[in-house]
Amino acid sequence: MQLGLENKKQMTWAIVLGAVALIVCAYELIPLIGGSSEPASSAQAASPLAPRPAASKTGAKGLAKPGKQPAGENLDPTLRLDLLASSEKTQYEGAGRNIFVSQREEVDIPKPVAPVNTDPGPPAYVPPVVTPPPAIPLKFYGFANSPGEPKKVFLKNGDDVFVAGEGEIVDRRYKVIRISATSVEIQDMVYSGPAQVIALTQGS
Repeated sequence: MQLGLENKKQMTWAIVLGAVALIVCAYELIPLIGGSSEPASSAQAASPLAPRPAASKTGAKGLAKPGKQPAGENLDPTLRLDLLASSEKTQYEGAGRNIFVSQREEVDIPKPVAPVNTDPGPPAYVPPVVTPPPAIPLKFYGFANSPGEPKKVFLKNGDDVFVAGEGEIVDRRYKVIRISATSVEIQDMVYSGPAQVIALTQGS
């Protein structure tokens, strides 16, 4: 009877140990089968704030030596005021417009070019030259009137002799305007202009 109980206990322990072994194997194989390691690494790469795994201090080949960390692994959260001060003193030295200063952009407006005036304009006014009328060829050499009669004079043009009073025309072009004691005013009807004064000629 005791032998049968011992066999049952051994069988029970064997089953329990086998179940534990299956659970351990399943836990070890699930990350490899399900690919959970790759998403975990991707999540760490996407999140720059996630803590990185501590470097190994085994000193084996290909691993970090004790007391040293790889370059770029400095996670010191201390605020560096000296770096901030140096960045604030940096001057913008661009050749174009300063994008950090609010200012109105100047527009280069070309100046209009005045057209060349080739038209000299109207010529300057030149008053016309008034040509004086030719001298009247008549000669006044005496009076032809009697006392109490209108004044008449003797006028001569070459061999032609004319007797005329005021308002009469001589030789079909000369009009007697006024008769005085020493001269006579005659106007040429062909040439417009003032009357000409012909003085009395004695002994003609």
